[in-house]
Amino acid sequence: MKKPSQRWIKDPRTGLVRPRGLVPGARGGPLPAARPLAGTRRGFLRGVVRGSLVTLALPWLEIFAGRRARADTCDNGLPKRLVVWFWGNGNRPASWTPTGEGDSWTLSEELAPLAAFQDRLTVCSGYSVKVDNISPHWSGAAGLLTGQQIEGDDDDWTMASPTIDQVVADAIGGETAYASMQVGVQTDEVLSYAGPNAPNYGETDPTNLYQRLFGDGFREPGTDTEPDPKLGYRRRVLDAVMEDVRSLQSELGAADRIRLEQHLEGVAALEDRLRKLQEDPPDLASCVRADAPAESYPDVDGRPQIQAIHAAMSQLVAMSLACDQTRVVTLQITRPLNSTLFPSASDGHHALTHNEGGDQPEVNGITTYLMSCFADFLGALDAVPEGDGTLLDNTIVLACSETSEGRTHSLDEMPILLAGGGCGSLVTGRHVRSYTSENVGKIMVSVLRAMDVNVASWGAGESEVDEGVTELEGL
Repeated sequence: MKKPSQRWIKDPRTGLVRPRGLVPGARGGPLPAARPLAGTRRGFLRGVVRGSLVTLALPWLEIFAGRRARADTCDNGLPKRLVVWFWGNGNRPASWTPTGEGDSWTLSEELAPLAAFQDRLTVCSGYSVKVDNISPHWSGAAGLLTGQQIEGDDDDWTMASPTIDQVVADAIGGETAYASMQVGVQTDEVLSYAGPNAPNYGETDPTNLYQRLFGDGFREPGTDTEPDPKLGYRRRVLDAVMEDVRSLQSELGAADRIRLEQHLEGVAALEDRLRKLQEDPPDLASCVRADAPAESYPDVDGRPQIQAIHAAMSQLVAMSLACDQTRVVTLQITRPLNSTLFPSASDGHHALTHNEGGDQPEVNGITTYLMSCFADFLGALDAVPEGDGTLLDNTIVLACSETSEGRTHSLDEMPILLAGGGCGSLVTGRHVRSYTSENVGKIMVSVLRAMDVNVASWGAGESEVDEGVTELEGL
C-alpha cells in the first residue's frame, strides 16, 4: 500500500483539518475532549495533573439505565460494539477446521487456545472470497472487507469502497466521542478505509493510545515530537479524579459500586503496566536470532514482543469500549505479507508459508500463537462486567485474515471467527460449514444485520450478495 504524502487533510464533511493517521478514522476531526452524551447521565470523572485537565470515562452503570434504547443497543440498554481483529498470512485449513458441525463440534489444533470461549465462538469454514485473485494478499483483503476488488496494483492500490468497520461506524459512530478506532500491533497499515484513497492508519504505541484516551501528556496526532520523558513518573489519573469518585460512590447502588471499583482497579493496573514498559522497554536487538543471516528477514532486527504489546492494546480497547468512547474498533496484530519473526520461528512468517515443507509445523505454530493472542483479547473483553454478563457478550468480534493457505494464496476456505454474539444477535457456540464455497460476503451481511445496519446488499459485481447466513442469524 502506498501511503499518501500529505499528512494533514481537510475533512469535506466537517470542514475540520485532521491528520491522516487520526485514531478515530476519516469521519472525525481533532480528538474531542471527553464529554457526557446528550440526553444521558453518562459522564466523566475529571481532575488536574500538573496543571492539565485529565478525564476518566466511566463504565456502564445501572444509574444510567434510564436512557432511551436505540436500535443499535441491546435489550439491557447497553450499546452493541463491533471489533474487527485481523492477522496476516492466513492459516493452514487442515489444522484449522474443527471436526463436527452445528452445536456438536471440537476445536482444531490451531484453535485450541480458544477453548475457554468455545460457547461464545462460532467458526465459519468453507466460505470463499468471490473476487479475482489478481493481487496475492491484497485482493483477498479487499474482497473480504469490502466485497470488491482492489483498485490499482500490488505497488499502488486502494480499497474501492469503505471497509465493513467504516460502514458500521458511519451508521452508529455519531453516538460516541470516536466514530471508530484503529489499533496496530506490528503495523500502522491497518485495513480500515473510509473509501478509495482514504486509509485510516492505526496507533501502534500503547502509551500514545493511552494518552489519547486519557488526556494527560496528550501528543498531537500527526506530529513527530517525542513522548514526554516525565510521562512514566507522572501522578496517576486516578489520584486526580478521586474527589469525583468519592462523590459518585455515594449515589450508587451495591452492584454499581462493584462495577466502578473493578473498572478503577483495571485502570490502575494498566497504568502500572504502561509505566513499566516505558521505564524499561524491551530490548528487541537482544532477541535477534544469532544463527540466521539478517538478509533472511531484512525488515526485522529482532523478535518483537507481540503478545505483550497486544495484551496492552487489548486492555486499552476493552476500556475504550466499556467507557463508550467508541463502539467500532479495528485491531490488527500483523499485516498481510508480513515478515514478522515469531518466537521459535526460523524465518519470517511469510517466508515460512512458502518455504517450509511438509505439514509446515512452524507455520502451524505461528497460527496457534496468534490464536493465543486472540484468546487474550477475548479475555480482556470478558473481564469487564456489563449488565448480567460481560463486555464480550455485548460485542461482535470478527476475526479474519486475507487468505487461507498461505503458500497458495487461496481465497477458498477463508478463516472466519465470530465471538461474543452482540447481545445474542449472532448465534455462537457452533461450527458453520459451507460445502459449496459460498460467498464470504454472506457472513458480512449477517454481521451488519446483527449490528442493526440497514444494507440491501454487500459487495459489487460477481461478489455482490443480498442474503446472510441462516445458521448465524438463528432464523
